[in-house]
Amino acid sequence: MKLPIFIADAFTAQAFRGNPAAVCLLEIKLDEDMHQKIAREMNLSETAFIRKLHPTDSFTQSSCFGLRWFTPASEVPLCGHATLASAAVLFHKIKNVNSTLTFVTLSGELKARKVEDGIVLDLPLYPAHYQDIHEVKDLIKTAIGDTMIQDIRYSPDTRKLLVRLSDAYDRSFLENLKVSTQDLLQIENTGKVRGLILTLKGEPGGQTQAFDFYSRYFAPWVGVSEDPVTGSAHTVLSSYWSQELGKKEMRAFQCSSRGGELAISLRPDGRVDIRGGAAVVLEGTLTA
Repeated sequence: MKLPIFIADAFTAQAFRGNPAAVCLLEIKLDEDMHQKIAREMNLSETAFIRKLHPTDSFTQSSCFGLRWFTPASEVPLCGHATLASAAVLFHKIKNVNSTLTFVTLSGELKARKVEDGIVLDLPLYPAHYQDIHEVKDLIKTAIGDTMIQDIRYSPDTRKLLVRLSDAYDRSFLENLKVSTQDLLQIENTGKVRGLILTLKGEPGGQTQAFDFYSRYFAPWVGVSEDPVTGSAHTVLSSYWSQELGKKEMRAFQCSSRGGELAISLRPDGRVDIRGGAAVVLEGTLTA
């Protein structure tokens, strides 16, 4: 078996920043367990598998494909950065002739549109509801100790817990915060939480570029200790910060060691456009 495979860094214009994802192009149907084996071998936060929906489809000519995402540990229902990486491979390496691609996924149909300064993903927008701190205080204490908290929300659609840090903190505090993830699986093992978002209100531009909000994302429940830049987390963050700031257009920065920028636009149809760049850093053939 020989499969074309790529690695693309998403939500960045520069190689070795943003969030890397492996992208596999499937000319043939894979044995079901092979997806997970390949994802484990690639050992990135996500490996994406693009498949043709009909035997006559072409990766260069067709505009609609199936798409699945796997962490090294499990399949996930939504991954923004691996969708961006998949679109970048099709647009820039395979030279797909269409300006918009549609991916059929576990989260419905997702569209990726090629624009002058990147790729725009049309993603679901997920509301986050008030969360009683007493139900999650052990989880939060384990993760971030005595760090001051401003707000806690929960997204039942994505099973992500959003923890907003106090406005007294700045970006450097979030970047340098030591987050303990190794014990979270013992603290929260009910299945309610599958991802932890830490977020902070942005700062006005001065010497540095202005961002509306910052975040970091942790998902040890699916085998990802910290994810560098997370599109799916921003389907929740976009909803939350749009309400908090009264804005439909926002710029976000995910403060991992690699870092990544996202341009956010809430749509009239209740979804969200998230724009980012991508750099393809590796292409080859997987043999098995």
